[in-house]
Amino acid sequence: MVRRKGSANAARTVSSRKSSTAGSGSGSGKSAGTLTVVFALYIAGLLGTLLIAGRLSDRHGRKRVLVPGLLAALAACLLFAGATSVAMLAAGRLLAGIAVGVIVSAGMAAVVDVGGDAHKALASLMASIAMVLGAGLGPLLAGGLAQWLAQPVVPVFAIEAIVLLAALGIVWRLPLHRPATPGPARLSLPTVPPANRRQVACGIATFGPGITATSFVLALGPSLLSNLLGVRSPLLAGGMACAMFLTATGVQFAVRRWPIRRIFAASAVATVLSMAALACAIHASLVPALIASALLAGAGQGLGQLGGLTLIGLHVPGSHRAQANAVLNMGGYVPAGILPVATGYLTDAVGLATGATSFALVLTVTALAGGMWAARQAGG
Repeated sequence: MVRRKGSANAARTVSSRKSSTAGSGSGSGKSAGTLTVVFALYIAGLLGTLLIAGRLSDRHGRKRVLVPGLLAALAACLLFAGATSVAMLAAGRLLAGIAVGVIVSAGMAAVVDVGGDAHKALASLMASIAMVLGAGLGPLLAGGLAQWLAQPVVPVFAIEAIVLLAALGIVWRLPLHRPATPGPARLSLPTVPPANRRQVACGIATFGPGITATSFVLALGPSLLSNLLGVRSPLLAGGMACAMFLTATGVQFAVRRWPIRRIFAASAVATVLSMAALACAIHASLVPALIASALLAGAGQGLGQLGGLTLIGLHVPGSHRAQANAVLNMGGYVPAGILPVATGYLTDAVGLATGATSFALVLTVTALAGGMWAARQAGG
């Protein structure tokens, strides 16, 4: 069930190709603005679900939330496989975001529940690894099939539907009992105690720019490869996304013993270097520079996420820890949705090179300011 995020990224890889023939428009495909809006609908569905899915699963049980989430994922597969318009792609992306929001909240909590008190750390680690591996393997699968098959869309989502049906069968049989949850039944927005808001803000200041950089690679990376650099390889695009997420995972193991201040500083440096490599790729037409940009973006996201989650784990009380995690993710995904969309429309107006360069400059300034502030606060 934790592989759903990978299918969302696989959908991005394949639907980018399919959008060139979906609906009306020229044979060159949809505008960059349209494609990034379709991508941002995933962020919207994810954020909206994060607000409520965790609380619902705590009160009504994991199973009652996971089953609708997996059904939403299956519906998204059907929409992607049979899409004949941008509206169908947009609906699929929204449902994919909802499904991922369910999985990263109720799904990861269910894995820890099943692991039991004696294996909480191991269960949490396995859930995290599976999530990131799925995020990387999804685009690799989609890119590989798109490279070798003339009609890859249906096979990609047929494989994904099989995986989801298997996950649905597992969830249906798991003993996911409802946890005891005191207090009123009404839903409310996640909150962070005032004494801990600085720690959460430090995480957002570095995780936000990092995940915005990776979101840009997912949203417009294929366009940069094909339109600007003249490389039309779905396998390369999928492999680049896969390597980006594997880097985000590996770097966390490499620096897990570093002090938080150094982790935040390294996150900012990685994001800034990613944007420098992006500018180099654009103006020198270098595919290796674009790949380096993706890998550095993954490192920036992984380091910012590690630093933020570590501060939350050390300082935020258990009664608010899940809500603090939700706020951290929302603080990262909001700019990750807004900036790539704005860049997409700017690209339509001024061209791909100017639009992507402007994005790189804005994110460089943001990452530097956020990283310096977070490192100073964490060291104080």
